[in-house]
Amino acid sequence: MHRSAPRLSRILACAAVPVMLVAVGCSSDSGSDGKKNAGSSPSGSASAKPSEPTVEPAKFSDLPDPCGAIGKKTIEDLVPDAKKKGGTAGQSSDLSARGSCSWNGLDDKGLKGSQYRWLDVGLTRFDSDQALGSGAERATADYTKQITKAKAAEGAQKVAAEATAGIGEEATVVTYGLSKTDEDFEYATVVARTGNVVVTLTYNGAGFAGGKKPSSADMVEGAQKAVKEAIAAVEKTAEATPPAKGEDKGTDKDADKGTEKAGDDGKKDSAGSGDESSPKEKAKATPKS
Repeated sequence: MHRSAPRLSRILACAAVPVMLVAVGCSSDSGSDGKKNAGSSPSGSASAKPSEPTVEPAKFSDLPDPCGAIGKKTIEDLVPDAKKKGGTAGQSSDLSARGSCSWNGLDDKGLKGSQYRWLDVGLTRFDSDQALGSGAERATADYTKQITKAKAAEGAQKVAAEATAGIGEEATVVTYGLSKTDEDFEYATVVARTGNVVVTLTYNGAGFAGGKKPSSADMVEGAQKAVKEAIAAVEKTAEATPPAKGEDKGTDKDADKGTEKAGDDGKKDSAGSGDESSPKEKAKATPKS
């Protein structure tokens, strides 16, 4: 009996070893699975992170020649005896983004005096930008800015501003009188927006040597007629120069530049069809009235 007791203890001790090993093995597997599960969570979260929304593409990717944006017949009607019938282009570092043109002339009516007229049109196009907003949003901000600028003309008298329908997506007419060179001038400025392009057109006139001053209504009528033609020219240019296939309008600046360059090359090929060489090629400074 005394010899069997130590032997029984040794048997019980050996029987307990496999149980402990199994327990250790289970614990090890559990820890491995835990690490795998913990590691899978961050990658899942990263893949589910939403991307930033892209801005709306710009509607127009080029501008028309500003000196060709208004018809010759309209120029003859609004600026009789214009010094330069083809207009004088303003300076611009990028004619696909901004451009301007002006006409002025003095119509001598003999004993009835003379009539002076000056017409200027400016076109500004805005690209869509992820940081700055869509082209239409940027153009809307500039539209408001140009109206404020017209109303704040130095020396302007009896300033009035009124929204007008039927010109682009939105338009406002600003009228005022202005005295200079001992003559009374009547001004009408129309600021209009279509898509991501803003058109600012100013028409003014005065009577010289006893000539009667033009009415504000006549100035407004003439300005509205001309700006409608300019808006139509913007839309026609967009139809003639569609974005390149696969191009992301407004969001890919490199692609925009390529399209703009192609549009300019196309205009150069068609230059010279009028009485004078294209003012857009010369890009001379615009005289101020």
